[in-house]
Amino acid sequence: MQYSEKVLEHFSNPQNVGEIPDADGVGEVGSPACGDIMKIFIKVDGNIIKDVKFKTFGCGAAIATSSIATEMIKGKPIEEALKLTNKAVVEALEGLPSVKIHCSVLAEQAVKSAISDYYTRMGIDPGPIIGDIPDPHCII
Repeated sequence: MQYSEKVLEHFSNPQNVGEIPDADGVGEVGSPACGDIMKIFIKVDGNIIKDVKFKTFGCGAAIATSSIATEMIKGKPIEEALKLTNKAVVEALEGLPSVKIHCSVLAEQAVKSAISDYYTRMGIDPGPIIGDIPDPHCII
């Protein structure tokens, strides 16, 4: 299995690792049964994602996709973060082996789950805002 330099870089030196104790939104996806669990924490100020951290239990691709996804939404308005797709994550990492595409889908789901949690905490129905979260077994 061949990984791009970008994947190896984000696996070896992941960005935004950790958790935010007073997070405004937390999203957790995956399961121990499938082997990958991603948890994303967001801190929002004035509709901007001011800080984002992640904790991921999984393979190198899962860690790399978590790292790049947090980099891609940090400092961005929530509306922009909601447009994050697994395809954009794969492109930012300069590709992933086909058997690891599900990791990019999990990263997208974790971000959207954290935003959904934020909206719920704010008393906003996240359903129509978040839309359908893709199946982690789908291919781009």
